[in-house]
Amino acid sequence: MIACLVLAACGGKSDVRRIKLAHGLPTSHPVHEAMVYLAERAALHSSGALRVEVHPSEQLGTEREVIELLQIGSVGMTKVSASVMESFVPEYGVFSLPYLFRDDKHRAAVLDGEIGGEILRAGRRFGLNGLVYYDAGSRSFYTRERPIRTPADLGGLKIRTQESPSAIRMVRALGGSATPIAWGELYTALQQGIVDGAENNPPSFYLSRHYEVCKYYSLDEHTSVPDVVLVSTHLWEGLRPEEREALTRAARESALLQRKLWAVATAEAMQFIEASGVEILRPSKRLFAESVEGIYAALAETPALARLSERIRAVQ
Repeated sequence: MIACLVLAACGGKSDVRRIKLAHGLPTSHPVHEAMVYLAERAALHSSGALRVEVHPSEQLGTEREVIELLQIGSVGMTKVSASVMESFVPEYGVFSLPYLFRDDKHRAAVLDGEIGGEILRAGRRFGLNGLVYYDAGSRSFYTRERPIRTPADLGGLKIRTQESPSAIRMVRALGGSATPIAWGELYTALQQGIVDGAENNPPSFYLSRHYEVCKYYSLDEHTSVPDVVLVSTHLWEGLRPEEREALTRAARESALLQRKLWAVATAEAMQFIEASGVEILRPSKRLFAESVEGIYAALAETPALARLSERIRAVQ
């Protein structure tokens, strides 16, 4: 019965399953383009049986709200940051650890390998089946009135974070005041001085137009948190095996496209940001990494997460 509510096409002459896919980014974002491609490929691989309807720009709710809708079966699919997933599936919290990955090659080996697959599957017990990861680059700080050259410069600043316990701990470890705010509300919060800055990747900094308010971008690249394409287990369990295969195949193909689009979007965003008058700073990552070492020491309180981080760091 729930599957019928999610798919919205039960009975009658039509065998088409309509799947709502919600995300919070604008239609100009490379992630949205990849989502549209996923919908096209799902229709192709299922011979038209799967019709994925993409709802961008938080039309159906914030990331957290949409995840909750997936859990009850009211929405079929979404794309969210792994940071937000931490509050629903503990294993995703490992991705919010600062300086977890040595480089892009190491990150790809983890996400595309055994550990990445384990974490995607871990959400099933919470009604959230992971299909693939999308590249979300590396997150860095941007601020309104003063540049961040060292961790000490974050002292006393109110920094917007995602609704992620690990992200909040990281900003606090660096001396900042972490302030969770929904993405759609952030531009106004920056404009009104409710927060002094935020942190995100170059395409998101550019496409959100936050560069209009924040004139300093410090490329400390403290985290490389992936995005995750999720499907509600209510939906998943109602699909035929061939439909599951079609949807999985479409998601993987969209991930390959998204990574290519992301690389182009990142380069273009950096060029535009610099041309718009934003000062680009490249601080010592070593100083920032040293300042957050206490976060790793505190992992002793969560043995499962500690073991997971150790396994990730051991990947070659």
